[in-house]
Amino acid sequence: MPHPYTIREIARQAGLSTATVDRVLHQRGNVREGTVREVHQAIKDLDRQQAQIRIGGRTFMIDIVMQAPERFSTAVREALEAELPALHPAVVRSRFHFRETCPPEDLVATLEKIAGRGTQGVILKAPDVPEIAAAVGGLAAAGIPVVTLVTDLPHSARLAYVGIDNRAAGATAAYLLEQWLGDRPGHVLTTVSRGSFRGEEEREMGFRSAMRLAAPHRSLAEVTDSDGLDATQYDLVRDALRRDEAIVAVYSVGGGNRATLEAFDGLGRKCAVFIAHDLDHDNTRLLRERRLSAVLHHDLRQDMRRACQLVMRAHKALPGDGPVPPSAIQVVTPFNLPPGGDAGSA
Repeated sequence: MPHPYTIREIARQAGLSTATVDRVLHQRGNVREGTVREVHQAIKDLDRQQAQIRIGGRTFMIDIVMQAPERFSTAVREALEAELPALHPAVVRSRFHFRETCPPEDLVATLEKIAGRGTQGVILKAPDVPEIAAAVGGLAAAGIPVVTLVTDLPHSARLAYVGIDNRAAGATAAYLLEQWLGDRPGHVLTTVSRGSFRGEEEREMGFRSAMRLAAPHRSLAEVTDSDGLDATQYDLVRDALRRDEAIVAVYSVGGGNRATLEAFDGLGRKCAVFIAHDLDHDNTRLLRERRLSAVLHHDLRQDMRRACQLVMRAHKALPGDGPVPPSAIQVVTPFNLPPGGDAGSA
């Protein structure tokens, strides 16, 4: 693969030794297929980033570690790389560690590996479980700041949380849904990717609390543990619809919205109101097709910029700027889609 980078640059980007990268580039064998992919991915990452950064200033290597569906991790990658020119005076380079689904010990192993080889900071989206909180503590003890993104680990040693007020987002969803349903009878389905994500838990709590006040007569059904993946979401939603023929609306906390709508269609059922999160590729298309009523959106590019700036401040490269306020929640309908469509949110 032609490239202008030194072996040392590629090794740093991939988190591998220079000897391993040299073996891959010169096809000397004795290298796992997964390692070969890591080297080629590192070169692709450098290609994208090279066009967006200039030489000069202080260089920061930041690791982005996320358990999330591919549609959201892609939005995060695109948002960060679009913000690179705005992050001066520092130059930011990034390494990505994305998993759609995995046990907590896999994420812990990734965080421990990062702590061992060193980095200037970690941006983390992970379940709020004790073993991951402990791994964040290990990073902090090593002088590596951790910023949680979209979903928080409040009882960990993380530096800060960047994202929306998830309880307020859930309450907003309840308000919109009940305004649109009005006097129409029927129950509401909430879909959660996994209960161990604190952000989703808080959205659901905000939603249920607001619904109890606004519409105590409505029953709420729940689907969870799909990891927000269409492949698992479809069967879970279909089974929920079969159990409860009165479900007429959906609040999607954790995604998998194409599959949710396919389950309604497969049973010949109509979803009267559908509130979702994340203005990603799937939801933008569904909104344009009027299959979603509204998407609760926020500026993911701004969040990535804030997260990187927090890392810089931790290293005294930027002055302190006080507490980080929650990101603004925007209600996006088919009539006020941002220019260019996908904008990435969570």
